[in-house]
Amino acid sequence: MRVALANAVLRASGWTAVGDVPRTGILVGAPHTSNWDFVMMLLVMWRGDVTPRVLIKKELFRGPLGWLLRRLGGIPLDRNNPGQVVRELVREARSGEPFLLILAAEGTRTQGEYWKSGFWRIARSAKLPIALAFIDGPSRTTGFGPTITATPDVVADMDLVRAFYRDKRGIHPERRTEPRLREEDRATGDSS
Repeated sequence: MRVALANAVLRASGWTAVGDVPRTGILVGAPHTSNWDFVMMLLVMWRGDVTPRVLIKKELFRGPLGWLLRRLGGIPLDRNNPGQVVRELVREARSGEPFLLILAAEGTRTQGEYWKSGFWRIARSAKLPIALAFIDGPSRTTGFGPTITATPDVVADMDLVRAFYRDKRGIHPERRTEPRLREEDRATGDSS
């Protein structure tokens, strides 16, 4: 039912979905420029008959919306103290069961200076692949690109991420944050 619904909604709205839905890993959803990004990612996941886990700021889990978000795979995240949730997710990921977690690496829908590094740190710690998912408003295309493996070389890993997202703009291109982690500055000694 969800597969048919997802395909029908995507087709009716004029969006094209590409790529295969991964079954396990850390899925980076970017560019994150709109509230519709969550809906689009759910549709492309449902198209592949997969229900992922999604980290969402805890403030959105108040009232009836909280019930709905949990039913859709939402996990409340305290952005000021994410450690406990991350430790639990890493423990679950290491269990050997299929595990797919979506993270909006930008952490916000507005343009920023850096991406959040949680996707890279969790993938390295849990030894899970990083699947690159995208939304590109100008081409009305969404879906999945390559899967990479996190290594100790954060700059090299992010060079692969940047290469993939170079032409992906999001629904609101002016809000897009260039893929870059603070850890890259530390690795290269750039403190500017």
